[in-house]
Amino acid sequence: MDIILLERIEKLGAMGDIVKVKDGFARNYLLPAGKALRANKANKVKFESERAALEARNAERRSAAEGDSGNLEGASFIVLRQAGESGQLYGSVSTRDIAEAASETGTTVTRNQVLLDSPIKSIGLAGVRIALHPEVIVNVTINVARTADEAEAQARGEDLTGSLTDREEARLAAEELFEAEELVEEAEAFAAEAEAEADTEEAASEDDAAAPETANDAAEDEDK
Repeated sequence: MDIILLERIEKLGAMGDIVKVKDGFARNYLLPAGKALRANKANKVKFESERAALEARNAERRSAAEGDSGNLEGASFIVLRQAGESGQLYGSVSTRDIAEAASETGTTVTRNQVLLDSPIKSIGLAGVRIALHPEVIVNVTINVARTADEAEAQARGEDLTGSLTDREEARLAAEELFEAEELVEEAEAFAAEAEAEADTEEAASEDDAAAPETANDAAEDEDK
């Protein structure tokens, strides 16, 4: 179906563009949502007569969205879900869940504004885009975890995916590496201390060797 876009639609075009889309997408979403008109002769005339008003309304909505974007841009939201040892969720995090979490900032977000290609199905940090307006898109982070403590750990950069055994092995390996580094530091400190003691002993030996020579010189002076 050929349609006239009444606002910018991502991956389709800008306001006023005539594009071809699948009939179901047009009938079930674009047309009833007021985002497009059928591209027939009457609607083309109607659009041109209303273009100025549409552009003014679009500019007003864009300005409001830009003001709201400060509440969301770069924000992180925690979503707690049950999951198995590997981090796979018993279910998923949907656009509705993300919209509800983002709306807690005071800026109303609907599920249709959440640009998510597929539901989130594992714990971890997921970058998500939210279209407050077709021309104002913000980036947020969804922190999916089993508990608040896990969410804090993930926010610090810890990876909690994988089995508990894998994570325990990673933890032990990290501890062994840390202990090895400590041993190296201790060995270097011991070597430096031993070297300093050796230098001190060498200096003392040189002083002892010089002492008899000084005494002999004094005795020879007395004989003279």
